[in-house]
Order: sequence, then structure tokens, then C-alpha cells
Amino acid sequence: MAVIWGVVLHALGGFASGSFYLPYKKVRGWAWESYWFIGGLFSWVAAPLIMGSVTVHDLFDVLRQSSSSTLWWTYFWGVLWGFGGLTFGLAMRYLGLSLGMAVTLGLCAVFGTLVPPIWQGEFYKLISTTSGRVIVLGLLVCVVGISICGIAGMMKERSLSDAQKKAVITEFDLRKGLFVAVFSGVMSACMSFGLTAGQPIAELAVQHGTDSLYMNNAPLVIILLGGLTTNAIWTIYLNIQNRTYTDYTNVSTPILANVIFCALAGFTWYFQFFFYGMGDSKMGEYRFSGWTLHMAFIIAFSSFWGLYLHEWKGANQPTMRTITLGISMVVLSTVIVGIGNYLAA
Repeated sequence: MAVIWGVVLHALGGFASGSFYLPYKKVRGWAWESYWFIGGLFSWVAAPLIMGSVTVHDLFDVLRQSSSSTLWWTYFWGVLWGFGGLTFGLAMRYLGLSLGMAVTLGLCAVFGTLVPPIWQGEFYKLISTTSGRVIVLGLLVCVVGISICGIAGMMKERSLSDAQKKAVITEFDLRKGLFVAVFSGVMSACMSFGLTAGQPIAELAVQHGTDSLYMNNAPLVIILLGGLTTNAIWTIYLNIQNRTYTDYTNVSTPILANVIFCALAGFTWYFQFFFYGMGDSKMGEYRFSGWTLHMAFIIAFSSFWGLYLHEWKGANQPTMRTITLGISMVVLSTVIVGIGNYLAA
């Protein structure tokens, strides 16, 4: 039952992540770097501190008592994850929600799921059990689904004119988008590594009386601080270089409304990891496999939003059948991984 509850929590996290970019589409008159930075302040500072303080007993004491080595490695992986988060937004700009999420998170799922057990020397143990093999099968199905989504993207690229592509996604650029998405997918997997490195912090939180369901909210504060470092440096640099720092004071733009939409996007984004951390605590012996579930649910929900927002408008029937098949394979992978965890439990 705990594993089923874990799958449900991962689904909620996937919905939050697959939907967070929607409020950004309502921001008017601001450059990308401006709304990404303001949204990030809510994602990486306000939300983790507020939710961490509410759910973790003695949050700041827990962080103070954690070893400097644990804090450093948790922060380090957060900084590297920040590169993935930074370029993640660019992938959405160039590819749109459905294709951008599919390519980026497919790679993220592979690296984030397999590297932790390989790093900890437990990969052989994983493939030597029935439950472990089922989980690996689920991962492979996810990769196949992602590949099919990528093929659908290339079919769309060939079937639509430049005007049709840019009518739906203003800055559509398949080559640039795929390059950015690959980089983002690899670096975004560092969130999984950060949570693994931060487990001593999570365990210390439990010792302080925190419900194990919320224990990962403690290391998230440090991981996201690392993400803030990377993103803030780059976006502020762009603000200065492009002179877009005037966005924050330009009264000809709806400043208050833009901040509200950025806050909504930021908190929605944070809740992906809030629910991910809760689901992670319920996944049992193969908790690392929850990363595949998380990524697959994000792809499924973001693909739905991409279809709803007509990002595939004008695509021919073979292309639509291909993207539907790809999304279906991704959804199927979540079921297979869930079964694997159930067998392990």
C-alpha cells in the first residue's frame, strides 16, 4: 500500500512540474531572464524555506547539525542541477512544452535512475532480482517512449512550414532546442544525486521528530540553494548585458501581475519536488526508481498540456499517431516501474 501511495505522490509531483510553465505564458513585457529570475526566487528560496519550516521540525537546527561534507555535496549537486534547470527553460522556449519536456526528461530519467545504484555499487543487486529487472524494463520502456516522442518532433519539423511552427511556438528551433534539451537532461539528473547525498540530512530531520513523509524537505533547502546560485548568476548577467533590468521597474508593463504569475509558477514548480520527496520516502528498497516515475509523469502531463495548447496544430495524422504512441509508452513505463516496486515491497 505504501508503494501505491508513493506512485500517487509522484503523479502529483509530475502534474506540478508538467504544469508550472503555464503561468509564465501570462507574463507580459518581460524578457525571459527577468521572469525566470523572479520565478526562481519563489522556487528556490521562498517555497523551500516556507514548506520546509512547516513540515520539518527544527529545520535550521537540523541543517546546523549536519556535517559540512554532507552539506557541501548536497549543495554541489544542487549547483550542477542548476545548469539543467537553467537550460530547461530554454528547451521549453525552442521546442515547446510537449517535445521539450519529452527529450529533456527522458535523458534525465535514464541518468537519474541508473547512476545512483551504479555509484553505490548496487547495480548488480538490482538486475539480480525479479523486482529490479521489472524496474529496469520500465526504464527501457520509458526511453523507447521518449525516443518515439523525439521522432514525432522531427516529423513535425518536416511537415510544417516555418510560419506554421512559429505561429504556435514563437522561437521554435529544433536543432538548437535538441542541443539544449540534451544538456539540460543530463544536468537535471543531478537533483537525484543531490537527494541521495542529502539523505543524512533527511535522516537527521527524522531524529528531530519530523514525519518521514516530509524528511526530504530538509535537504531540498540546500539543493535548491545550489540551483539558485547557478540561475541567479546567469539571469542577472543577462539582465545587465541586455539591459533588461529595467523590466522590474518599467511601469508600462503589468509589474504586479507579472510577479504574481511568476510566484504561481515558482510555487507550482517547487511542489514537484515537495511531492517527489514525499513519494520518494514511500518507494521502499528501490527508492531511486521513483525518479523514473517522476520524470514519466512530468512528460505525460506536459504532453497533455502541449496538445491542449495546440503545440501540434497543423501536424499530419502520422505525426499525431506517433506522438500519441510515445506518450502512451511513457505512461506504460510508470505502471511497470510501480509493479517493480510493489514486487520489491
